Amino acid sequence: MSNLDRSGRPPNAPTDQSFTDGLRGFSYNGAPTVVFDDSGLRYFVNEFWTSGQRRGHNLHEISYRACFKAQLPEFLIQRLTRIGDTVYDPFSGRGTTAVQAGLMGRRPMANDINPLSAMLARPRLSPPGLPEIRARVEALDLTGHQDPAPDDLLAFYHPDTLHGIVGLRRYLLDRDAAGTLDPVDDWIRMVAINRLTGHSPGFFSVYTLPPNQAVSAVRQRKINEKRGQTPPPRDIAAIILKKSRILLADGMPPDHPDPLLLTGPANHTPAIPDRTVDLLVTSPPFLDIVDYEGDNWLRCWFAGIDPSTVRIARHASTAAWEAFVHSAFQEFARIVRPGGYVAFEVGEVRGGKILLERHVAAAIAGLPFDVEGVMVNQQEFTKTANCWGVGNNSSGTNTNRIVLARRHMPA
Repeated sequence: MSNLDRSGRPPNAPTDQSFTDGLRGFSYNGAPTVVFDDSGLRYFVNEFWTSGQRRGHNLHEISYRACFKAQLPEFLIQRLTRIGDTVYDPFSGRGTTAVQAGLMGRRPMANDINPLSAMLARPRLSPPGLPEIRARVEALDLTGHQDPAPDDLLAFYHPDTLHGIVGLRRYLLDRDAAGTLDPVDDWIRMVAINRLTGHSPGFFSVYTLPPNQAVSAVRQRKINEKRGQTPPPRDIAAIILKKSRILLADGMPPDHPDPLLLTGPANHTPAIPDRTVDLLVTSPPFLDIVDYEGDNWLRCWFAGIDPSTVRIARHASTAAWEAFVHSAFQEFARIVRPGGYVAFEVGEVRGGKILLERHVAAAIAGLPFDVEGVMVNQQEFTKTANCWGVGNNSSGTNTNRIVLARRHMPA
């Protein structure tokens, strides 16, 4: 916040009326923005943000599949909102947009079909202090419960560690059911959810895939056999405290308006009043490329969520995905204020062969939005000539592609 003016924008930053002019005039390390038109869309290509340009706040450092970097919403929030404005993400995931909005003094608003999302975001918007966390963790008795430990989980955990995890789970579920789950418990649950499995001693598990994915117990047994490993005992309390220190290392968020965190489909959010969202920044599910249910099965178990009841959208065809986006934008047309922006990040899918931004533009047709362009945030090692596909990368997402749509102003 040190380089922002009193409105929360950088000095001389473009206003919302000249946002695309600002993109056109943007340069990074002397490289100007490349602007061109293709298939009726205007593209703005540059390295608008990079992990090396500024480090995100440590509160963002939790893992979740297919999440974008905090620099993406930061870039847009700085330029398109003022302190106190409402910033909304209807497909919130781990809550990156909401947390960044809070860090910048805006009102965080978020929604996701999976109740796990609010569990991940809410504690980081108003964290407890480290002494409170330490006192609560050290006072927990994780051994006195009688809950059976699922045998399959022994593929991941030492028996003593698993017994402690089951005890912590029971404590949190009981507190939640009784209505006595307080902000310290909420924080501990969030951290524990993010320490369940991973590829270092900083997690409760033996070595497995990175923590944004949870493999099946069958696959984990194969990993153990291949690596000749057995789950070691882990100190649950020490791991939770260490991760808490890391998350809080950059300090607490500033004062910001009270958040609104919802659970449900993005196309039906009656709790959000009409025309109250100043900026919407989101990244929806991309076709069928991410198995959110499979990746989060263990987290859902710990949180007491039945993943079969979480109807995360998956679409095998672009036509079905386009209809899904159209339905969401119908709701966005109700809640976004006139002149407000929607920044709809679609990334790259199927090696860049499908350009989802074109399907977003088609989905918006007929709704009260103007598509002002597509931001393409290009990685440093990516050549402009390769911005349509992974090109010089062997796999994975090469660029962020953000469709910029603006709600019509009154006639």
